[in-house]
Amino acid sequence: MSRLLIFGMGYTSRAIAARLEPRGWRVVGTTRDGRDGTIAFADDDRVRFEATQATAILSSVPPDRDGDPVLERYRDVLDGATLAYLSSTGVYGDANGGWVDESTPIAGRRGNRNEADAAWLALGARVFRLPGIYGPGRSPLERVAAGEGHRVEQPGQVFSRIHVADVAKGVTCGLSAPAGSYNISDDLPASQNEVVEYAAHLLGLDPPPFVTLETLSPMARAFYSENRRVANGKAKRVLGWTPDYPDYRFGLRALSATTSPASASTAPAPASGDQR
Repeated sequence: MSRLLIFGMGYTSRAIAARLEPRGWRVVGTTRDGRDGTIAFADDDRVRFEATQATAILSSVPPDRDGDPVLERYRDVLDGATLAYLSSTGVYGDANGGWVDESTPIAGRRGNRNEADAAWLALGARVFRLPGIYGPGRSPLERVAAGEGHRVEQPGQVFSRIHVADVAKGVTCGLSAPAGSYNISDDLPASQNEVVEYAAHLLGLDPPPFVTLETLSPMARAFYSENRRVANGKAKRVLGWTPDYPDYRFGLRALSATTSPASASTAPAPASGDQR
């Protein structure tokens, strides 16, 4: 039986586990406190045992101000397994709306993320660089339906995004692929305003109002400070992967069947700080 140890069993990691388990994988994961049947990250004996038994090890834990917690604590038990890491397309930094691919130099504004990306590559990992992730319970549909959506006047601003199911599909393909970096993104970079307006259309609601950048949180303002289109050609060629939701319209239409203004108030909120 193939065995996967996941560091950071969050929103995206659970989708990966759900895809692998029916294929005969035994999946165990860590969280900070060992909730919901996972292993506590600080439970050294259990984590080290699972690492020695693992066919593959995947980390979705982002770096903190001190570096990569997984590499700092468990680097010595990572040898011998297929390694994978969920990184971010934020490592490319601002491209002024241009295209970036895996050959683009790393120039992101978050230094520790860049260093972690490079460190996992140096270990021979499959590094999956992800843009904004959306999916069930975590999409513009819930925000618009709950009256929390907005549009921003930022002409020419585009982002790439990816449905969580397509991340899981890409990682599944990538575990048997050559080591290296892979952009897992959909085929159609688009402005956030387009996506929000389409979500409102699907729900039969008026588009949400425009707001100024100054009214947004520092994290949201940082989000709008970068402008790029993410190319996914390498993942298609090397992994044999294609997204089931090639653009936001396919993804939101599929999600809209279970989202309504009435149900949005009870939709589960994503875990705080869970970017994966």
